[in-house]
Formats: sequence, structure tokens, C-alpha cells
Amino acid sequence: MAIVTASTFQVPIEICATFAFALSGLIAGARKKMDAFGVFVVTGVAAFGGGTLRDVLLDRRPFFWVDHAGWIWLMLFLCLFAMIFMRNRHIQLTERAIQIPDALGLGLYAALGTQIALGLQLPVIICALMGVMTAVFGGVLRDIFCNEIPKAFNDYQPYAVIAFVGSLLVVALNAINLPQWICIFIPAGLIFLFRILAIYLEWRLPRWKMESNK
Repeated sequence: MAIVTASTFQVPIEICATFAFALSGLIAGARKKMDAFGVFVVTGVAAFGGGTLRDVLLDRRPFFWVDHAGWIWLMLFLCLFAMIFMRNRHIQLTERAIQIPDALGLGLYAALGTQIALGLQLPVIICALMGVMTAVFGGVLRDIFCNEIPKAFNDYQPYAVIAFVGSLLVVALNAINLPQWICIFIPAGLIFLFRILAIYLEWRLPRWKMESNK
């Protein structure tokens, strides 16, 4: 019987996470009424930004999007098709439309980024941070390119915190020797679930209380 490992699912998971973040970038660019090139750039940085930062810090080559260049062509056609489709259908693009695919990408990328770092036998905290960077920085770059303060930094909703806790869960499940694919899918699903709950139940992190200068 073939052994199912994290590497077996790495490409499909990374493709799903990339597509989810790409969709969030596409919607964000469309909401800003960018032209086709602008939408494609925002879609690309949202999809590949976090994974690229992870691979740079871990010195992994080639990058995912370099090794699978066909997905860039698919993303290009996706952007052009979506812009034409949304223009003809007059679809209402809301903030909530970005958050659903973003939550899916958050879970998949956090779990996968952590598992990749664990495969390199890095310390626990570094593995968790690699998961957070992989999951969060695509959205951060998306917001920066859209000329907005990244929502992960200023909306007080648990975002990076959920990714960090989920990444630690990946480490914990690996520590008790569960199959690697379970160590990815359970935390990814929980991160997605709790992020959706945070959105719909409007959970908020504590705010900084600073006295104004008199």
C-alpha cells in the first residue's frame, strides 16, 4: 500500500490555497476598478506572496510559481474572463466576498507552510512563524497594492492569531506521530472554521489603550 505523506498532497494543497488567495486578490482589484494589468498584479501577489516569502526565508528553490508556470497562464485567463463576466453581469463586489476565499487560503497555507518547515527540522516557533508568514503575507501585499492598510494589522479581528494557533496545532499533531496528511487537513479546516466564525460573529481582539497627549 502506498504511504500517504504531506508531500503527496503538497502540490494539490498549494494549488487550492493559491487559487483561493488569487480569487481574493481578483475581487480586491476589481473592487478598486483597476485595469486588467492591475487586477492581474494584485491577483498574483495575493496568490504567491506568502509562499514566495516562505521559500526565500527557507532558501527553497525553485519557487512554486516558477516550477508550475502553467498556473500563471491560467491565472491570466482567469483574470480576463472574470473581468468580462463581472462587467456584463454587473455583479456586486462586497468586502465579504473577499473574506471567504481568503479564509480558505489562510487555513491551507498556514498548515502547509508549517509542515514544510517541520520537514526541514526547524525549531517549533520558527515552523509556526513560517506557517503564519505563508498564510498572512499574501493578503498583506494584496491590501498594500490596493493602497489600503493591511486588514491583518488594523481591523482587530483574529487573523494572524488564528493562523499561529493552527500552525502550533500542526506541530502538536506531528509530535504525536499522526499521519502527515491529517496534520495538514485538520488544522487547515479548523483555521478556516474559526476565521469564518470570527467574521460572522464579529470577534475582536483587545485594543491598545493609549492616553492622548494633553
